[in-house]
Amino acid sequence: MTDFIPFAAPDIGEEEISSVVETLRSGWITTGPKARQFEQEFGRYLGGDVECVAVNSATAGLHLALEALEVGPGDEVIVPTYTFTATAEVVRYLGADPRLVDADPRTYCLSLDAVESAINSRTRAIVPVHFGGLACDMTRLVAIAAKHNLHIVEDAAHAFPTRWDGRLIGSLDTDAAVFSFYANKTLATGEGGMIVTRSAAVARRARVMRLHGIDRDAFERFRSTKPAWYYEVVAPGFKYNLTDIAAAIGLAQLSKVDRFLARRTQLASRYLDALAGLPLVLPPRPRDASATHAWHLFVVALPEPAPGRRDRLVQRLAEHGIGTSVHYIPLHMHPYWRDYYKLRPEAFPVASDLAQRVVSLPLHTKLTDVEQDRIIAVLQGAL
Repeated sequence: MTDFIPFAAPDIGEEEISSVVETLRSGWITTGPKARQFEQEFGRYLGGDVECVAVNSATAGLHLALEALEVGPGDEVIVPTYTFTATAEVVRYLGADPRLVDADPRTYCLSLDAVESAINSRTRAIVPVHFGGLACDMTRLVAIAAKHNLHIVEDAAHAFPTRWDGRLIGSLDTDAAVFSFYANKTLATGEGGMIVTRSAAVARRARVMRLHGIDRDAFERFRSTKPAWYYEVVAPGFKYNLTDIAAAIGLAQLSKVDRFLARRTQLASRYLDALAGLPLVLPPRPRDASATHAWHLFVVALPEPAPGRRDRLVQRLAEHGIGTSVHYIPLHMHPYWRDYYKLRPEAFPVASDLAQRVVSLPLHTKLTDVEQDRIIAVLQGAL
């Protein structure tokens, strides 16, 4: 076998290594000055008119954002079925029920027609997922939410930096957006996430609940030069804080994010040009120049479902040392969601169809042109 090409790989350089070493030598390795600096610089990147709360995962961030909005038992939250399970599981953490909706066939984001049909007296919030790095139609979604007095918490795990109507995701008129810094994301700290909100109340509640429901930040208590041992637990919180070690990586990555985006966009363009003549459906793209794609994923689809054909393509690529993935097996096909809510695939025709046809190709900033040409050649031979 030739050298293996991974589906994803973090782009870690000397800047990240030096930042971590500096943090280790500082003696402060849990949530402290680096986490605070990361929050501030992330907010500045988005435009400065937001509050940022660093957490240990996007899952934690979604949970805290919905909790801060007082979602609870008896409520429903509209969630796409075409997503990772974290988007829906956080709703169950709160005793509420996710109301799954189908995908949009053009964007693979949630169908806004399906959203409107799903709204009822129990609906409290909508959690859109910006699939693959492409924004949902946020203009229409914000209007729908306003009409029905609903909250919006954006699952922006794929969407840094993505724009809608010229504005970065995270700076729109929603209650919160939650980003992921998992190892395969466009900004990677290994594990980590960020809640971004304009609501002082949401930010304040998230800061308290991310660290055991304590009313004072641990960093503020322990850096004080005066006795500062006293604190109060005001709620049964969680252990969701981001360490300074992870934040140190995040700060170095943030300084490179525009370069990372340029390279991902270049790789996506090379794929789009080279694969245009093949029997493949190429990834959804932005509607116009005011919207941009973060190119977290490059998802291609076979033109029509055929038993086993997608799996044979994945196997062919694997035989040539090429890693792939599938985004996604929709939630309604997983045993827990299917059985607990008695879901049937015909209720989600677009997502059910996509699940049989899609393959995610390698797309990351460590991918070389030579490696990408090899992937393209194998695809051409297979198809």
